[in-house]
Amino acid sequence: MTCPSLLRRTAVDGMRQGRLDGWIEPTRVRERSSAARERLQQDDARAQFARFVVVGGVSSALYALVFVSLQGFGAQAANLAGAIASTLLANEMHRRSTFHAGGRVSWFTAQWEGGGLAGIGLVATSLALAGLHTLTGDVGTVGQLGLIAAVTGAIGLIRFVALRSWVFSPTPRD
Repeated sequence: MTCPSLLRRTAVDGMRQGRLDGWIEPTRVRERSSAARERLQQDDARAQFARFVVVGGVSSALYALVFVSLQGFGAQAANLAGAIASTLLANEMHRRSTFHAGGRVSWFTAQWEGGGLAGIGLVATSLALAGLHTLTGDVGTVGQLGLIAAVTGAIGLIRFVALRSWVFSPTPRD
């Protein structure tokens, strides 16, 4: 915590200075963070994509934790368990936070339709892992996670568009 007296300095000639060189006043920091928070709560594509990326980071961290924890059962089993756990979490976070669809899309619908899209990602990461093992043998956990991150990132872009325009679309579907 900054002492209020440190925010006000007296110049040599006795005049008060409002701030030091390069100093950002705490009220301006609060204003900026408040504006950024308000901007992120909007429902345009940029704000939704920013929230989508944050949810992706959180769910990817859960995936990595499950993958590493279950590595003893083999890469494919660990991949499946990590994909299921992270997909359940991500779909719910997307429903509530990313697309603000908690009131118009049920939990089951989000899991069923969002999970179907994630299934494509599971197939892609499984094929990529199998290909990696076939071509190079065992590359270790870090190499496998790097490959999965690259494949998941590419599929994530496609998934964002599909979730935004289909699963969590604000317009009703037949």
